[in-house]
Amino acid sequence: MSHLVTVHTQVRDPVAIAAACRRLGLEEPVQGTAELYSGTATGLLLKLPGWLYPVVISTEDATLNYDDYAGRWGDPVQLERFIQAYAVEAARLQARKKGYAVSEQTLEDGSIRLQITEGA
Repeated sequence: MSHLVTVHTQVRDPVAIAAACRRLGLEEPVQGTAELYSGTATGLLLKLPGWLYPVVISTEDATLNYDDYAGRWGDPVQLERFIQAYAVEAARLQARKKGYAVSEQTLEDGSIRLQITEGA
């Protein structure tokens, strides 16, 4: 039986964050404080391709702090790609912890279909 699930992602898991970065070929984020245009933010500093400032991830409250100046300082598509990769990796990690098998298929529109089944 198949079920369609919509995932509303909260970026909280440092292991899934690191896995998403590896998936996308990005540097792993490091803990720190970044000087953004509008002030400072502390958390995991994620460097996205072509972005002037890092995205600062607070895993405590799942907030993402960033300045992209309506896309002029960073293409929002890069952030969307990261969030999608994070959601996939977080789902994989949770499924595997429960002993489920996970398979993945990238669809034509760029979305990713995960199939999670009982048994490894």
